[in-house]
Amino acid sequence: MLQVRHRRDCTPATVKWQNKFNENLEQWPHLNELVQCYTADWVKNENKYGHYESIGTVLFQNQIYEGPDTDIETEMRLASARRTKGEEDDEVPSTSGRQFSEETSDVSVPKHFGPSPLPAYEPAFDWENERSMIFGQRISEAPISHGLKISVKVQSLSFQAGVVEPFYGTICLYNRERREKLSEDFHFRVLPSEMQDANEPRGIFYLDAPSSSVCLLIQLEKHATEEGGVTSSVYSRKEPVHLTEREKQKLQVWSQLMPYRESFAWAVVSLFDNSIGAASGGSASPSSPLAPSVSGSGSHEGVFEPSAKVTLDGKLGYSSGSSVMVEISNLTKVKESYTEDSLQDPKRKVHKPVKGVLRLEIEKHQIGHADLENISESGSVTNDSVDPGDRIVDSAFRKFPSNGSEGPQSSNSKWNLYGGKEISGTHENPDFSEEDFQAFDFRTTTRNEPFLQLFHCLYVYPMTVSLSRKRNLFIRVELREDDADIRRQPLEAMYPREPGSTLQKSVNTQIAVGARVACYHDEMKLSLPAIWTPTHHLLFTFFHIDLQTKLEAPKPVVVGYASLPLSTHAQFFLSNNGSVQLRLRSEISLPIMRELVPHYLQDTGKERLDYLEDGKSVFKLRLRLCSSLYPVNERIRDFFLEYDRHTLQTRPPWGSELLELPVSSRAYSCKVLVNLAFHSHAPSKKAINSLKNVDSTALLQFLHPILNMLLHLIGSGGETLQVAAFRAMVNIVTRVQQESVDDAERNHFLVNYVDYAFDDFEGRQPPVYPGLSTVWGSLARSKAKGYRVGPVYDDVLAMAWFFLELIVKSMALEKTRLFYHTVPTDEDIPPMQLKEGVFRCIMQLYDCLLTEVHERCKKGLSLAKRLNSSLAFFCYDLLSIIEPRQVFELVSLYLDKFSGVCQSVLHDCKLTFLQIICDHDLFVEMPGRDPSDSGSIYLGNDSIYAWGIANSDLLHLNYLSSVLIQELFLTWDHDDLSLRAKAARVLVVLLCKHEFDARYQKPEDKLYIAQLYLPLIGQILDEMPVFYNLNAVEKREVLIVVLQIVRNLDDASLVKAWQQSIARTRLFFKLMEEGLILFEHRKPADGMLMGCSSRSPVGDGSASPKYSDRLSPAVNNYLSEASRQEVRPQGTPDNGYLWQRVNSQLSSPSQPYSLREALAQAQSSRIGASAQALRESLHPILRQKLELWEENLSASVSLQVLEITEKFSMMAASHSISTDYGKLDCITAIFMSFFSRNQPLTFWKALVPVFNNVFDLHGAPLIARENDRFLKQVTFHLLRLAVFRNESIRRRAVIGLQILMKSSFYGLMQTARLRVMLIITISELMSDVQVTQMKSDGMLEESGEARRLRKSLEEMADESKSPNLLDECGLPENALVTIPERVGENRWSWSDVKYLSNSLLLALDASLEHALLASVMSMDRYAAAEGFYKLAIAFAPVPDLHIMWLLHLCDAHQEMQSWAEAAQCAVAVAGVVMQALVARNDGVWSKDHVTALRKICPMVNSEITSEASAAEVEGYGASKLTVDSAVKYLQLANKLFSQAELYHFCASILELVIPVYKSRRAYGQLAKCHTLLTNIYESILEQESSPIPFTDATYYRVGFYGDRFGRLDRTEYVYREPRDVRLGDIMEKLSHIYESRMDGNHTLHIIPDSRQVKADELQPGVCYLQITAVDPVMEDEDLGSRRERIFSLSTGSVRARVFDRFLFDTPFTKNGKTQGGLEDQWKRRTVLQTEGSFPALVNRLLVTKSESLEFSPVENAIGMIETRTAALRNELEEPRSSEGDQLPRLQSLQRILQGSVAVQVNSGVLSVCTAFLSGEPATRLRSQELQQLIAALLEFMAVCKRAIRVHFRLIGEEDQDFHTQLVNGFQSLTAELSHYIPAILSEL
Repeated sequence: MLQVRHRRDCTPATVKWQNKFNENLEQWPHLNELVQCYTADWVKNENKYGHYESIGTVLFQNQIYEGPDTDIETEMRLASARRTKGEEDDEVPSTSGRQFSEETSDVSVPKHFGPSPLPAYEPAFDWENERSMIFGQRISEAPISHGLKISVKVQSLSFQAGVVEPFYGTICLYNRERREKLSEDFHFRVLPSEMQDANEPRGIFYLDAPSSSVCLLIQLEKHATEEGGVTSSVYSRKEPVHLTEREKQKLQVWSQLMPYRESFAWAVVSLFDNSIGAASGGSASPSSPLAPSVSGSGSHEGVFEPSAKVTLDGKLGYSSGSSVMVEISNLTKVKESYTEDSLQDPKRKVHKPVKGVLRLEIEKHQIGHADLENISESGSVTNDSVDPGDRIVDSAFRKFPSNGSEGPQSSNSKWNLYGGKEISGTHENPDFSEEDFQAFDFRTTTRNEPFLQLFHCLYVYPMTVSLSRKRNLFIRVELREDDADIRRQPLEAMYPREPGSTLQKSVNTQIAVGARVACYHDEMKLSLPAIWTPTHHLLFTFFHIDLQTKLEAPKPVVVGYASLPLSTHAQFFLSNNGSVQLRLRSEISLPIMRELVPHYLQDTGKERLDYLEDGKSVFKLRLRLCSSLYPVNERIRDFFLEYDRHTLQTRPPWGSELLELPVSSRAYSCKVLVNLAFHSHAPSKKAINSLKNVDSTALLQFLHPILNMLLHLIGSGGETLQVAAFRAMVNIVTRVQQESVDDAERNHFLVNYVDYAFDDFEGRQPPVYPGLSTVWGSLARSKAKGYRVGPVYDDVLAMAWFFLELIVKSMALEKTRLFYHTVPTDEDIPPMQLKEGVFRCIMQLYDCLLTEVHERCKKGLSLAKRLNSSLAFFCYDLLSIIEPRQVFELVSLYLDKFSGVCQSVLHDCKLTFLQIICDHDLFVEMPGRDPSDSGSIYLGNDSIYAWGIANSDLLHLNYLSSVLIQELFLTWDHDDLSLRAKAARVLVVLLCKHEFDARYQKPEDKLYIAQLYLPLIGQILDEMPVFYNLNAVEKREVLIVVLQIVRNLDDASLVKAWQQSIARTRLFFKLMEEGLILFEHRKPADGMLMGCSSRSPVGDGSASPKYSDRLSPAVNNYLSEASRQEVRPQGTPDNGYLWQRVNSQLSSPSQPYSLREALAQAQSSRIGASAQALRESLHPILRQKLELWEENLSASVSLQVLEITEKFSMMAASHSISTDYGKLDCITAIFMSFFSRNQPLTFWKALVPVFNNVFDLHGAPLIARENDRFLKQVTFHLLRLAVFRNESIRRRAVIGLQILMKSSFYGLMQTARLRVMLIITISELMSDVQVTQMKSDGMLEESGEARRLRKSLEEMADESKSPNLLDECGLPENALVTIPERVGENRWSWSDVKYLSNSLLLALDASLEHALLASVMSMDRYAAAEGFYKLAIAFAPVPDLHIMWLLHLCDAHQEMQSWAEAAQCAVAVAGVVMQALVARNDGVWSKDHVTALRKICPMVNSEITSEASAAEVEGYGASKLTVDSAVKYLQLANKLFSQAELYHFCASILELVIPVYKSRRAYGQLAKCHTLLTNIYESILEQESSPIPFTDATYYRVGFYGDRFGRLDRTEYVYREPRDVRLGDIMEKLSHIYESRMDGNHTLHIIPDSRQVKADELQPGVCYLQITAVDPVMEDEDLGSRRERIFSLSTGSVRARVFDRFLFDTPFTKNGKTQGGLEDQWKRRTVLQTEGSFPALVNRLLVTKSESLEFSPVENAIGMIETRTAALRNELEEPRSSEGDQLPRLQSLQRILQGSVAVQVNSGVLSVCTAFLSGEPATRLRSQELQQLIAALLEFMAVCKRAIRVHFRLIGEEDQDFHTQLVNGFQSLTAELSHYIPAILSEL
């Protein structure tokens, strides 16, 4: 819980003060306190900032969303196959997200269909980030660290002349502008190569920020030069000269003899280039050795530091990681004494440079959270480090989720801290070794921040000694305790220069050779005692030394002494109130004594001293005190002394005189206390009060010990003292908060104090929380009672967070101490029960603070919201420490204050409160409350009962979650929109936190969490309007939560959820449907132009741009942050963006520097750009991620709902839940929703097994009439999927159709209804699917979609393919033929399926053909009508569709004026209606009437009747089939037939209408009908009596030959045309139609005769039409008769003009002549049988059968004569109705006689005689033929004779002459014939 953390310490071991002088600190409690405060390890509460271990990254797979014409699946498979061939081992990384740990091997884990929707909804979930957005969120502060660490290692020193003697040097940080040393010196040495030690230490320096004025000052020294020996000028000779052997030897010997050194050279190395600002951000210029990488620049993939490649005053050696090799060749030789100031003087004479190079390795280390606590085993701290639980407070990190990577890692070593142990990187130099020297940073003593380490030392800088003669002078420095005995050894206080040695008694400076004014550059460092006495002093001894060897090595000679007492010169440290500059720059001058005498410090002793240079102060030096023990500020020292007095009881306790006042009771009012405390004259009052006036730097530096001491007083002082200390403390923390540069809500220094430094030092100090809460509580109560409490009260409220956190930490310390030894290490420490009194005190304080929040909130003060958050965090912290049920008391107190729906501000506070508390690590594991307290718990409404969980059960489960659910639900009903959004967000974040929490990955954990939140679903279902009132974003948030809860529930809980009531179950599935709608995946192009949503009023004011409307709102923030950050994939340099800047202007500061920013700017300037534009503006990688997340979200939601639906279906099968079992509307609604949305391939694959199961379990109700709408939708979508190009989807659609058929067989015993359904849907589908496509030549052809649909319909009935299909879709191979449980026999029938499949194919073909005709429709009316006709036939099973197409056809005919055909269509429509009515028995007609109708229109067939009822589907069906509609169409037929003059049909139709009017007693209508009938019969009479026989139409046979005719090639049709259309007309018409279809390679040719065509002999490339006029054949006609056909002869009485046979005669000769006489003239009679009879529904009918007879020439002749005979006889014998009717008869008789007996007619009978009865032909005739011919001629003449007699009876006067002609003609004809037939004379 509480962890001891090593103090992060940049105080090197070399500076760290240790009590070397064994002083007794007990007599100085404040010193004890200070040492304890600086040296104790920090104690940090690990739970305070939450701890969250997320599971790994979720890998999302690309989801495939197929369209009808895409097959991405196959493309991806092929691509991956290609890839794996090329590169076997290349794993394709999937795009980021979090890892589901769903796939466990545990058998009991419920198998989910797909991954959880939550990770895809919240793919960039970052707990840190979500927490940081809570109002008043505490941010874990790292202990204060400053900017950069720079390590410097001397690699080598080389001279042109060679290195033979040792060289020494110092390096320090130096600010050249301020001429100020920034750090102490780091000493190094360079030995000749044979003596060189390999492990030279590194110097480590600390820097606030890169700055161009900061440099390394390097000073080299060597052993002092021997007089007359080798001078140092050898190192700066121009010409390259190596040292001679003799010179080398001399130098080596001398350097061993001479221990003292002189300065040799110096150099300044600029660390940073001028271009760098003060911030640690800027980018480094290539010339500086340290490129500061931007501290927070991180893409969320990780951060990569560039390896800096730089040169500095020389050339680059190499670079590794962030270390840089620097070669310094500008070493400046020291000729005479120089001062630091002269280094920078531009006028200074430049000496010859040293010909040498110093090589340094400089490495930069960011003090960031990457160096987590690098603690080496020994425990000595070698590194600035921070708490690993903390994160850098850099905005770039706080707002930008790092997806698991924890920020910048330097590229050469990685530090991870796990369990407090150090794991160093595998780099060869782990960060710092123990030998490394960490230079003390002098700015530590001047910064405005608390001291964190114990340091207490003095730096001494001897500057100059001015003597009257030249000397070789050096100085020895030592620290002495007193001056009584000059022989006594000095203290071991001087820090050595050699690394690793212990403190020494004295240290020497360099030698100033031969100088009157000796200058020094040494830095002496000494450790100070904790307590100074007046006799502690520094002693300086001045020596002269000869620099030549005589007989022995040179010896130093004392020249004089100087002393400096520490206490008398303390004013040099303290002058001007400790002002920094004075202290640093002040110089001290001292005189030099010749001799030392005892007591040389005392005034009495001074008189005896002899001084050099007449006692002038000739020795100048500087001092620098660096101490965290000795406060410079006098007031602080006073306070410390008073604290000592109080603690040691050297005087009565402070304020004791106050306590002796006669006070009646202990219940002081705070007011009295305070007045008394501040009017006391005790020195204590003054000391505490004076703390208020301490200057801020000093106050801050000693902040920690001062607060510790005040808390000590609050904890252990009397009441008066407590109040004074408390007030002083409030004053101090308020000042710190206000005066520090840090303007955060929680001041950095105070946070550090509470989090790290505050401690009870293992119980050496009593816990402060009882005292603190008492004194604060009494102050609060005084305020509540109305006393004046002064401004201090407001200050306490403003700083409440600090005191509350102190209280908590104090409790935690006590708890840890109590349980530390009793509880085994591996067990958790149990919660601590607070003592009743203390808890009551805390309750009262809490109550007062709540009241303040409530009051101030209403006034809208921001303090209230901050205080509210502080109180929430107080509860949050207490949950980890004390008994949670005690905390629940506080929570319930809060909820009582803020109960119900309150004002927005208050409600917002309440939400924040809950948000903070529920973020607790152990939120899930929290207990419920004791039932005994349930009275005080606020529970809102009691809808939890509805879910079968009693309130008390719930409270036993988890009090916090129940409160949360209540409050969130209340919020959704709140008027304030932003609060609703916030409530929804809180919930999602919580669930994400659980879902990705590594602790809760077991199924039982997930189940427990789901049960915790289950009541929420109950509440939503109870009050659905609340849900419906939410906007889309909030609905999505709620639905994701619902899905997540239900996903992890067990079946038992789900059953309970569905057992309440039918309506409630229905609502549950309504939620699921909403989910499918809101998370449906639409391609960005599908209408994502909803950019206006970015202006929605909801949000935190500045709504972030909306990149996606389906993912969590956090993703939008993530993306806008990411696009601001620039996505840098691995390996790109600092400034390498993934795409280059668009052009040079874009990088100018006034303009955005990337296309994205330009778009973002445009977006902000417009009223919210469309989401589409925003998406386009995203970096391609981010856009790809976004789409991947959206796809996965949609897929996982669909799969989740599918999983729930299957569970529901299983439970419904056992009737264990409440739902409407008749309709199963929950299942049907969800399935309709599934099918109608855009779903991914994974979903379709998962759907089929579920679909099969559901229909197996519930087939009957699902396909019952009640579910027609469902069935229709499902069939529609299955057929839609059956046209998909992707085989996986198409085959699944086929299986789906087969599953429906199986249900049909078992549920309905037949497939008629299903067939009707499918035909209806295929008709609807045809309008959605493109069935044709344009060919290159502009013609249309069948499209791929139509082909695929045909393939699917064929596969549906293909028994052989079925097992493979089923297997592929995850169903057993016998799934279709297995018999359901409750059914006896197998009802599956492949033949029925085949029949159904054919019906559908027919419909498809008809639709396709109709579509293909589109281009020629207007021209080729015949084909158009045929298209409509085929559609009418194909859709015949569905009366509505059948009628629709018939009416289309009817209209088409009327446009062509084909009245008879149009009438037939109307009759067919009436027939459909009549049959349906007869079948239903609800009409006035019977089957006889239908038969009568069928005579008119044979197409009225019987099949329709059986299915008219089956077609009763929503929107279709028999409801429209009424008597009235039948009558309407019959009347239309009547009208059209009369236009066609086919009156006998009109009569039949009116006879069908009359019964209706009779049954209705509509006498008016009956009268009209009979009038019409009268007219019709009169018209028929008129037609019959006309001398010219009536024809209603002409008929032509048309033959088609040629491949451009397509289907028509080699077919013959009979066309029915209006009666005025002649052969020429139809030829012209057809030529016009078909010429347009010819292309360049084909021509159209018309065959001029009617001979038989042999198609194979025709010319290719030519298309032929053969057009012949034909005659209709009567029903009873003898086609074998040789007579010529005269149509009028066969018109008997009224008969139906219905023809299905036609004939035409073709004359021909057999002798090859084209024409011959009668004797050669043969005749071929061709009889054609058509498909159906005319008048039909179309203008042309296909010839199905063609037969021909041949007649010989003589038969022809006999036939011709017989025909005439028959015509005359017919005229003579026809009965006439009355005598007045003679005129028409006379006329026809005259016409026939004139053609028969007129003499001039040679072509007639006479020509027959000449042809056959004379000469050669007569010999060829057979006797039988001769007999027949003669008989025919004789009969003909006899009839003529009779006719002439009749003619004579009929004629009047005017016709006498004509009669005479006839008689003469007859006589002459007889005479002619007698030449051939002598017998004729006797016959006549």
